[in-house]
Amino acid sequence: MTDIDSVMNAAPVIPVLVVDDIAHARPLAEALVAGGLPVLEVTLRTPVALDVITEMAKVPGAIVGAGTVISSGDLAAALVAGARFVVSPGITAALGSAARTSGVPFLPGVSSASDIIRAQEMGFNRLKFFPAVAAGGLPMLRALAAPFRNVRFCPTGGITLESASEWLAEPAVACVGGSWIAKRGETDWAAIEARARAAAALRV
Repeated sequence: MTDIDSVMNAAPVIPVLVVDDIAHARPLAEALVAGGLPVLEVTLRTPVALDVITEMAKVPGAIVGAGTVISSGDLAAALVAGARFVVSPGITAALGSAARTSGVPFLPGVSSASDIIRAQEMGFNRLKFFPAVAAGGLPMLRALAAPFRNVRFCPTGGITLESASEWLAEPAVACVGGSWIAKRGETDWAAIEARARAAAALRV
């Protein structure tokens, strides 16, 4: 996996994961990959998140990245842990520079036209629209996409299985991020795999 387009086009939904128990890492990744969702975003919101990335990266077929990357230090730690892409809720000059220097596929978060212009000035036009629903939903995405025709988005935040297909039908949307696939602390791997299969079938 060498570029962000490959990450975004691998599946229609990127599961957004908050994992508190490292013992859950491998069976969770196995269930998601088996269900057809190979790209996994492990948020850096728990003390074991970096270890979870390392464990999930051992699962055949898994493309594991780090989410909630908010500093150059987070980015460096994620790469050491084995992250193959990084996702941020926003973008700053320091974070953008660190991502460019590392060469890692990077998906910075935006929620306004100014954010998009700033990201493009740093060389990024594959962006996370976040928080998607709270930031104005589909009407806002359509309004932002109109003047930025070379940008493709991964909307994340508030999207559900029921609403995902409408988001994915937008030409500017490459994929969506979804926390509904695997709930925090859940260990029903069969149910997670079933939700992953339903999400993987959303490709339009």
